[in-house]
Amino acid sequence: MKVVAYSIKPFEKEVLVKANKKKHDITLISNALSLETADYAEGKDAVVVFTNDDVSALVINRLADLGIKYIATRSVGTDHIDIEAAYKTGISLANVPTYSPQAIAEHAIALALSLNRHLIQADEHSHNFDFKLDGLTGFNFYGKTVGLIGLGNIGQAIAAIFNGFGCRVIGYDVANLVNLAEIELLSFDEVLRQADILSLHVPLTPATKYMINAASMAIMKKGVMLINTSRGGLLKTIDIIEALEQGKIGYLGIDVYEHEKNLFFEDHQNDRNKDLLLQRLMTYPNVLVTPHQSFLTHEALQQIADRTIKNLDLWQKDKVVAST
Repeated sequence: MKVVAYSIKPFEKEVLVKANKKKHDITLISNALSLETADYAEGKDAVVVFTNDDVSALVINRLADLGIKYIATRSVGTDHIDIEAAYKTGISLANVPTYSPQAIAEHAIALALSLNRHLIQADEHSHNFDFKLDGLTGFNFYGKTVGLIGLGNIGQAIAAIFNGFGCRVIGYDVANLVNLAEIELLSFDEVLRQADILSLHVPLTPATKYMINAASMAIMKKGVMLINTSRGGLLKTIDIIEALEQGKIGYLGIDVYEHEKNLFFEDHQNDRNKDLLLQRLMTYPNVLVTPHQSFLTHEALQQIADRTIKNLDLWQKDKVVAST
Protein backbone atom coordinates (compact mmCIF):
# COMPACT_ATOMS: atom_id res chain seq x y z
CA MET A 1 0.00 0.00 0.00
CA LYS A 2 1.25 3.49 -0.86
CA VAL A 3 0.99 5.82 2.11
CA VAL A 4 1.97 9.33 3.14
CA ALA A 5 2.30 10.01 6.87
CA TYR A 6 1.92 13.63 7.94
CA SER A 7 3.28 15.51 10.98
CA ILE A 8 6.06 13.00 11.57
CA LYS A 9 8.47 14.00 14.33
CA PRO A 10 12.09 12.79 14.43
CA PHE A 11 11.36 10.51 17.40
CA GLU A 12 8.68 8.67 15.39
CA LYS A 13 10.66 7.75 12.30
CA GLU A 14 12.65 4.83 13.67
CA VAL A 15 9.68 3.17 15.38
CA LEU A 16 7.48 3.48 12.30
CA VAL A 17 10.16 2.04 10.05
CA LYS A 18 10.70 -0.80 12.52
CA ALA A 19 6.97 -1.53 12.70
CA ASN A 20 6.51 -1.37 8.93
CA LYS A 21 9.20 -3.95 8.09
CA LYS A 22 9.17 -2.66 4.50
CA LYS A 23 5.62 -3.95 3.95
CA HIS A 24 4.19 -0.62 2.81
CA ASP A 25 5.63 2.19 0.71
CA ILE A 26 5.38 4.94 3.32
CA THR A 27 6.53 8.50 2.75
CA LEU A 28 7.22 10.22 6.08
CA ILE A 29 6.90 14.02 6.03
CA SER A 30 7.06 16.62 8.78
CA ASN A 31 4.40 18.81 7.19
CA ALA A 32 1.01 18.88 8.86
CA LEU A 33 -1.96 17.87 6.74
CA SER A 34 -3.90 20.87 5.47
CA LEU A 35 -5.66 21.95 2.31
CA GLU A 36 -2.30 23.26 1.08
CA THR A 37 -0.39 20.02 1.76
CA ALA A 38 -3.10 17.54 0.78
CA ASP A 39 -1.58 17.19 -2.69
CA TYR A 40 1.35 15.29 -1.18
CA ALA A 41 -1.14 12.42 -1.02
CA GLU A 42 -1.55 12.27 -4.79
CA GLY A 43 -0.95 8.73 -6.02
CA LYS A 44 -1.27 7.25 -2.53
CA ASP A 45 -3.83 4.83 -1.15
CA ALA A 46 -3.84 6.07 2.43
CA VAL A 47 -2.78 8.93 4.67
CA VAL A 48 -1.63 8.70 8.27
CA VAL A 49 -2.33 11.71 10.48
CA PHE A 50 -2.00 12.96 14.04
CA THR A 51 -4.11 15.07 16.40
CA ASN A 52 -3.15 18.52 15.12
CA ASP A 53 -3.60 17.71 11.44
CA ASP A 54 -6.47 19.36 9.58
CA VAL A 55 -8.81 16.51 8.71
CA SER A 56 -11.82 18.73 8.12
CA ALA A 57 -14.48 18.18 5.44
CA LEU A 58 -12.64 20.40 2.95
CA VAL A 59 -9.41 18.45 3.34
CA ILE A 60 -11.17 15.09 3.28
CA ASN A 61 -12.99 16.00 0.08
CA ARG A 62 -9.66 16.98 -1.48
CA LEU A 63 -8.10 13.68 -0.39
CA ALA A 64 -11.05 11.81 -1.90
CA ASP A 65 -10.52 13.66 -5.18
CA LEU A 66 -6.90 12.50 -5.09
CA GLY A 67 -8.03 8.89 -4.74
CA ILE A 68 -7.34 8.38 -1.04
CA LYS A 69 -9.31 5.44 0.33
CA TYR A 70 -8.06 5.29 3.92
CA ILE A 71 -7.17 7.64 6.78
CA ALA A 72 -5.40 6.27 9.86
CA THR A 73 -4.76 8.48 12.87
CA ARG A 74 -1.91 7.79 15.27
CA SER A 75 -4.14 8.60 18.23
CA VAL A 76 -7.02 7.30 20.28
CA GLY A 77 -9.02 10.50 19.89
CA THR A 78 -10.74 11.33 16.61
CA ASP A 79 -12.13 14.80 17.36
CA HIS A 80 -9.77 16.26 14.72
CA ILE A 81 -11.47 14.22 11.97
CA ASP A 82 -14.77 15.08 10.27
CA ILE A 83 -16.09 11.54 10.47
CA GLU A 84 -19.31 12.35 8.61
CA ALA A 85 -17.38 13.81 5.67
CA ALA A 86 -15.20 10.70 5.51
CA TYR A 87 -18.29 8.50 5.53
CA LYS A 88 -19.86 10.48 2.69
CA THR A 89 -16.75 10.17 0.53
CA GLY A 90 -16.33 6.47 1.26
CA ILE A 91 -12.98 6.92 2.98
CA SER A 92 -12.37 4.35 5.72
CA LEU A 93 -11.06 5.51 9.09
CA ALA A 94 -9.00 3.85 11.78
CA ASN A 95 -7.50 4.99 15.05
CA VAL A 96 -5.31 3.43 17.72
CA PRO A 97 -7.97 2.22 20.16
CA THR A 98 -5.54 1.92 23.05
CA TYR A 99 -1.84 2.16 23.77
CA SER A 100 0.19 2.16 26.98
CA PRO A 101 -2.42 3.67 29.31
CA GLN A 102 0.37 3.70 31.88
CA ALA A 103 2.20 6.38 29.87
CA ILE A 104 -0.72 8.80 30.17
CA ALA A 105 -1.48 7.85 33.76
CA GLU A 106 2.12 8.28 34.90
CA HIS A 107 2.33 11.71 33.25
CA ALA A 108 -0.84 12.80 35.04
CA ILE A 109 0.72 11.66 38.31
CA ALA A 110 3.91 13.55 37.46
CA LEU A 111 1.90 16.74 36.96
CA ALA A 112 0.10 16.22 40.26
CA LEU A 113 3.29 15.52 42.24
CA SER A 114 5.19 18.39 40.65
CA LEU A 115 2.40 20.84 41.48
CA ASN A 116 1.89 19.56 45.00
CA ARG A 117 5.56 19.64 46.00
CA HIS A 118 6.34 22.81 43.99
CA LEU A 119 9.15 21.02 42.16
CA ILE A 120 9.44 23.56 39.32
CA GLN A 121 9.88 26.47 41.74
CA ALA A 122 12.21 24.45 43.99
CA ASP A 123 14.43 23.56 41.04
CA GLU A 124 14.56 27.16 39.82
CA HIS A 125 15.45 28.39 43.32
CA SER A 126 18.12 25.72 43.77
CA HIS A 127 19.74 26.60 40.46
CA ASN A 128 20.07 30.14 41.82
CA PHE A 129 21.55 28.76 45.08
CA ASP A 130 18.43 29.82 46.98
CA PHE A 131 17.77 26.88 49.28
CA LYS A 132 15.10 28.38 51.50
CA LEU A 133 11.92 26.33 51.93
CA ASP A 134 9.50 29.26 51.93
CA GLY A 135 6.48 28.63 49.70
CA LEU A 136 7.31 24.99 49.05
CA THR A 137 4.89 23.33 51.49
CA GLY A 138 2.79 20.57 49.90
CA PHE A 139 0.35 17.99 51.23
CA ASN A 140 0.26 14.21 51.62
CA PHE A 141 -1.60 12.34 48.91
CA TYR A 142 -2.22 9.62 51.47
CA GLY A 143 -5.83 9.78 52.66
CA LYS A 144 -6.95 12.31 50.06
CA THR A 145 -9.94 11.73 47.78
CA VAL A 146 -9.07 11.44 44.09
CA GLY A 147 -11.89 11.89 41.58
CA LEU A 148 -11.56 10.36 38.12
CA ILE A 149 -13.83 11.40 35.26
CA GLY A 150 -13.60 8.56 32.74
CA LEU A 151 -12.74 5.03 33.81
CA GLY A 152 -11.42 3.42 30.66
CA ASN A 153 -7.94 1.95 30.38
CA ILE A 154 -6.22 5.19 31.36
CA GLY A 155 -8.61 5.96 34.20
CA GLN A 156 -8.13 2.50 35.64
CA ALA A 157 -4.34 2.77 35.28
CA ILE A 158 -4.21 6.02 37.21
CA ALA A 159 -6.61 4.63 39.82
CA ALA A 160 -4.13 1.84 40.53
CA ILE A 161 -1.36 4.36 41.15
CA PHE A 162 -3.43 6.58 43.42
CA ASN A 163 -4.59 3.49 45.30
CA GLY A 164 -0.92 2.73 45.87
CA PHE A 165 -0.51 6.17 47.46
CA GLY A 166 -3.27 5.30 49.91
CA CYS A 167 -5.86 7.60 48.37
CA ARG A 168 -9.59 7.07 48.35
CA VAL A 169 -10.44 6.81 44.64
CA ILE A 170 -13.89 7.74 43.37
CA GLY A 171 -14.96 7.90 39.75
CA TYR A 172 -17.61 8.57 37.15
CA ASP A 173 -18.04 7.08 33.70
CA VAL A 174 -20.92 7.27 31.23
CA ALA A 175 -20.69 3.51 30.74
CA ASN A 176 -22.49 1.32 33.24
CA LEU A 177 -19.35 0.04 34.91
CA VAL A 178 -19.41 -2.52 37.69
CA ASN A 179 -16.85 -4.38 39.78
CA LEU A 180 -13.99 -1.92 39.30
CA ALA A 181 -11.66 -2.83 42.15
CA GLU A 182 -10.99 -0.06 44.63
CA ILE A 183 -12.91 2.62 42.68
CA GLU A 184 -16.09 3.94 44.26
CA LEU A 185 -18.57 4.78 41.48
CA LEU A 186 -20.50 8.01 42.01
CA SER A 187 -22.42 10.53 39.93
CA PHE A 188 -20.55 13.21 37.99
CA ASP A 189 -21.62 15.93 40.44
CA GLU A 190 -20.66 13.85 43.48
CA VAL A 191 -17.18 13.18 42.10
CA LEU A 192 -16.71 16.92 41.55
CA ARG A 193 -18.08 17.70 45.00
CA GLN A 194 -15.90 15.26 46.95
CA ALA A 195 -12.56 15.25 45.10
CA ASP A 196 -9.43 16.86 46.51
CA ILE A 197 -7.67 15.91 43.26
CA LEU A 198 -9.64 15.66 40.01
CA SER A 199 -8.22 14.00 36.87
CA LEU A 200 -9.96 13.88 33.47
CA HIS A 201 -9.81 10.86 31.17
CA VAL A 202 -12.62 11.20 28.62
CA PRO A 203 -12.67 11.92 24.86
CA LEU A 204 -13.72 15.28 23.48
CA THR A 205 -17.28 15.05 22.16
CA PRO A 206 -20.18 17.51 21.95
CA ALA A 207 -21.35 16.12 25.31
CA THR A 208 -17.97 16.57 27.05
CA LYS A 209 -16.86 19.89 25.55
CA TYR A 210 -16.40 22.44 28.34
CA MET A 211 -17.54 19.91 30.94
CA ILE A 212 -15.34 21.84 33.36
CA ASN A 213 -16.79 25.34 33.39
CA ALA A 214 -17.95 27.95 35.89
CA ALA A 215 -21.07 25.95 36.79
CA SER A 216 -19.31 22.61 37.32
CA MET A 217 -16.45 24.23 39.24
CA ALA A 218 -18.94 25.92 41.57
CA ILE A 219 -19.61 22.57 43.27
CA MET A 220 -15.94 21.61 43.64
CA LYS A 221 -13.95 21.99 46.83
CA LYS A 222 -12.07 25.25 47.24
CA GLY A 223 -8.42 24.70 46.35
CA VAL A 224 -9.03 21.52 44.32
CA MET A 225 -6.21 20.15 42.17
CA LEU A 226 -7.31 19.71 38.53
CA ILE A 227 -5.33 17.55 36.09
CA ASN A 228 -6.16 17.21 32.38
CA THR A 229 -4.21 14.89 30.08
CA SER A 230 -7.15 14.14 27.74
CA ARG A 231 -8.30 16.98 25.46
CA GLY A 232 -8.02 20.72 25.96
CA GLY A 233 -11.63 21.35 24.99
CA LEU A 234 -12.85 19.65 28.17
CA LEU A 235 -11.92 22.86 30.02
CA LYS A 236 -13.39 26.28 29.36
CA THR A 237 -10.11 28.12 29.80
CA ILE A 238 -11.56 31.56 30.49
CA ASP A 239 -13.58 30.07 33.36
CA ILE A 240 -10.50 28.23 34.62
CA ILE A 241 -8.63 31.54 34.85
CA GLU A 242 -11.45 33.06 36.89
CA ALA A 243 -11.40 30.02 39.20
CA LEU A 244 -7.64 30.41 39.66
CA GLU A 245 -8.15 34.08 40.53
CA GLN A 246 -10.75 33.15 43.13
CA GLY A 247 -8.69 30.32 44.60
CA LYS A 248 -11.35 27.77 43.65
CA ILE A 249 -8.66 25.87 41.72
CA GLY A 250 -5.59 25.54 43.90
CA TYR A 251 -3.46 23.65 41.37
CA LEU A 252 -3.84 23.14 37.62
CA GLY A 253 -1.81 20.64 35.58
CA ILE A 254 -2.58 20.40 31.87
CA ASP A 255 -0.92 18.50 29.06
CA VAL A 256 -3.53 19.77 26.59
CA TYR A 257 -5.03 23.16 25.74
CA GLU A 258 -8.25 24.01 23.95
CA HIS A 259 -6.47 26.17 21.35
CA GLU A 260 -3.38 23.98 20.96
CA LYS A 261 -3.89 23.27 17.25
CA ASN A 262 -1.10 24.89 15.21
CA LEU A 263 0.63 25.69 18.50
CA PHE A 264 1.71 22.54 20.32
CA PHE A 265 4.41 20.24 18.89
CA GLU A 266 6.30 23.20 17.36
CA ASP A 267 8.72 25.91 18.55
CA HIS A 268 6.92 29.28 18.77
CA GLN A 269 9.46 31.17 20.88
CA ASN A 270 10.02 33.79 18.19
CA ASP A 271 6.38 34.31 17.21
CA ARG A 272 5.47 37.99 17.31
CA ASN A 273 1.89 37.27 18.37
CA LYS A 274 1.50 34.59 21.00
CA ASP A 275 -1.70 33.05 22.36
CA LEU A 276 -2.79 35.62 24.95
CA LEU A 277 -5.10 33.27 26.84
CA LEU A 278 -2.37 30.67 27.28
CA GLN A 279 0.14 33.35 28.23
CA ARG A 280 -2.19 34.59 30.94
CA LEU A 281 -2.80 31.06 32.19
CA MET A 282 0.92 30.45 32.56
CA THR A 283 1.44 33.53 34.72
CA TYR A 284 0.02 31.65 37.71
CA PRO A 285 2.65 29.87 39.82
CA ASN A 286 0.19 27.06 40.61
CA VAL A 287 -0.25 26.18 36.93
CA LEU A 288 1.90 23.61 35.14
CA VAL A 289 1.63 23.23 31.36
CA THR A 290 3.29 20.52 29.28
CA PRO A 291 3.05 20.36 25.46
CA HIS A 292 0.82 17.29 24.88
CA GLN A 293 3.63 14.91 25.76
CA SER A 294 1.86 12.39 28.00
CA PHE A 295 1.99 9.77 25.21
CA LEU A 296 5.72 10.28 24.71
CA THR A 297 7.36 7.10 26.00
CA HIS A 298 9.32 4.52 24.04
CA GLU A 299 6.73 1.88 24.82
CA ALA A 300 3.76 3.99 23.78
CA LEU A 301 5.41 5.14 20.54
CA GLN A 302 6.12 1.55 19.52
CA GLN A 303 2.57 0.46 20.30
CA ILE A 304 1.15 3.38 18.29
CA ALA A 305 3.39 2.52 15.34
CA ASP A 306 2.58 -1.19 15.54
CA ARG A 307 -1.17 -0.58 15.57
CA THR A 308 -0.96 1.97 12.75
CA ILE A 309 0.87 -0.52 10.54
CA LYS A 310 -1.57 -3.26 11.53
CA ASN A 311 -4.43 -1.03 10.34
CA LEU A 312 -2.70 -0.64 6.98
CA ASP A 313 -2.08 -4.40 6.83
CA LEU A 314 -5.76 -5.15 7.34
CA TRP A 315 -6.87 -2.65 4.73
CA GLN A 316 -4.43 -4.10 2.22
CA LYS A 317 -6.00 -7.51 2.82
CA ASP A 318 -9.48 -5.97 2.31
CA LYS A 319 -10.34 -6.67 5.91
CA VAL A 320 -12.46 -4.38 8.06
CA VAL A 321 -10.47 -2.38 10.58
CA ALA A 322 -11.97 -1.78 14.00
CA SER A 323 -12.16 1.99 13.69
CA THR A 324 -13.56 5.06 15.32
